[in-house]
Amino acid sequence: MYSFSYLKPASIKEASNILSVSDENKVISGGMTLLPTLKQRLARVENLIGLENCGLDKISLQEGILKIGAMATHDDVSNSKLIKSENPAIAELASQIGDRQVRNRGTIGGSLANNDPSACYPAALLALAGKVHTNKRDIKAEDFFVDLFETALEEDEIITSVSLPKPEKAAYEKFPNPASRYALVGVFVAKFDSEIRVSVTGAGEEGVFRCLEIEKALLAEFSIESLSNILISAEGLINDIHAEADYRAHLIVEMSKRALIKSLTR
Repeated sequence: MYSFSYLKPASIKEASNILSVSDENKVISGGMTLLPTLKQRLARVENLIGLENCGLDKISLQEGILKIGAMATHDDVSNSKLIKSENPAIAELASQIGDRQVRNRGTIGGSLANNDPSACYPAALLALAGKVHTNKRDIKAEDFFVDLFETALEEDEIITSVSLPKPEKAAYEKFPNPASRYALVGVFVAKFDSEIRVSVTGAGEEGVFRCLEIEKALLAEFSIESLSNILISAEGLINDIHAEADYRAHLIVEMSKRALIKSLTR
């Protein structure tokens, strides 16, 4: 690891000012991805900007919308009584991320900013038609995710919180890699009054995406029978040492069924 300075600004404005000074200044939240990269000397920074003193860990309900601070850890989210009451699917999703150590350090803002193609939170944000709030603007989920490990965030932009509307029914199911616990395929199903949204993580070559075939089937009838004859194309899906594209296509349907069944029992 190369040497660097660790800075702890007292506000998001101060953090943003430090970040804008140099391209070699980077923000760190949980550090689940950045720290291993630095340890292997695959990246070099001048200053790491810690956000722990910026007051970004609050979880609240604002006009019926669940708002989660960017520095809320996976453990915070999974154990929040408010989240369990308003949208238990989010709490359950967070409880499945990594191991205890990861859940106690990793944050929702860090996960979304990194946009790992197998991360869980992107599926929730996209399926729930959520918004990412930064120190500069509000970004809709559809506009936030650009490509693998790429988002719409600008160089000096910092995620401050996430807003998630409350669905009528929702659930998340994933088929985890047994070693990393990342999703080989994860599916989040959300039913709203006039819309059904189904998002998939872990499978797409360009990252998280909405599965329109399953959305259309569930919109016609929100039942397990509606998915009995669904076939998903393997085109555009990841094909690697962990799972072939055809298998991931099969898992999308199976995880959708499991998520649907779970959502119907809530």
